[in-house]
Amino acid sequence: MRFFSPASCAGICLFPLEYLFPRFCGFCGTVLMGPDENGYGLCAFCRRELDALALFPGGEPCGRCGRPLISESGTCLPCRNAEEGSVDSAAVVYPYSGTYRRLLAAYKFGKNLALGRFFAEKIIEVLDRLPLRDAEGAALVPVPPRPGKIRKTGWDQIEYLARFLKRAGKDRPGIPPVCRCLRRLSSDSQKKLDRKARQKNLAGRITVTQKVPPLAVLFDDVMTTGSTLEACAGALKASGARRVYGICLFYD
Repeated sequence: MRFFSPASCAGICLFPLEYLFPRFCGFCGTVLMGPDENGYGLCAFCRRELDALALFPGGEPCGRCGRPLISESGTCLPCRNAEEGSVDSAAVVYPYSGTYRRLLAAYKFGKNLALGRFFAEKIIEVLDRLPLRDAEGAALVPVPPRPGKIRKTGWDQIEYLARFLKRAGKDRPGIPPVCRCLRRLSSDSQKKLDRKARQKNLAGRITVTQKVPPLAVLFDDVMTTGSTLEACAGALKASGARRVYGICLFYD
C-alpha cells in the first residue's frame, strides 16, 4: 500500500483540501504517492505515457479540426463536407475513447481536481502548435457552460482550467491572458444531437459580455462535432475578433 503525507501537498493545487485523503491516478487507478504525483492527479508512469502521446500524436492533423488524419491528406472528410466555419483552425490532444474516457471522467465527475493542472499544461503545450508568435491582442477564451450545468454538477471544469491558465500566465511569458467574454443562454443538452441539430440548438445562444480580443483561442474539454466551438467563434467574430482558434483536450 502506498501512502503520502497530506501536509506535503499543501499549496500545489487551488483546493488543497483534496489532499487530506489518499488520491488515485486518474488514468490507471493506482494510489498516488508524493507531492508530484498528487499535484498532477497521475502516477509518474501514466504521466510520462500521456505526455508522450500529447507530444507525438502520430499522423498528420486535419488543418481545420485538428483530429488525426487516417487516409486523408490536409483535411478530414467531415471537414471537407462541412461549410466553411468561423474557427480558423483547431488542435486536439487525446481521443475520447477507451481509457481516455475514464481520464476525463475522473476530472469532471470524480472531481480529481489535480488533473486540472495536468490538462492546463497540455493546453499550454498545444498553444505552440498554433500561429501565435508575436501575435498582438491574443487571449484564451473559455467555452461557457450551459446554464444549470453548474447547479447540477457543482462546478465548472472549464473555469477551473481557466484559473490554472491565468496563474500560469503570470509566471511564464508567452501565455495569453484569459478573457471570459462569452455567455451561453439556455438550450437543450447537445449529447444526443447530430451536427445539424447541434448547430440549430446553439444558434443565437452564445452571447458576448465584454470586448473580445482580436485573436481568440477558445478552449474546451471535448470536441464531438465542433458545433460548440463554431457557435462561440461565430459570436466572437461577429463582435470584432479577426481570428479564432480552438483547443480541445479530447476529440470524439
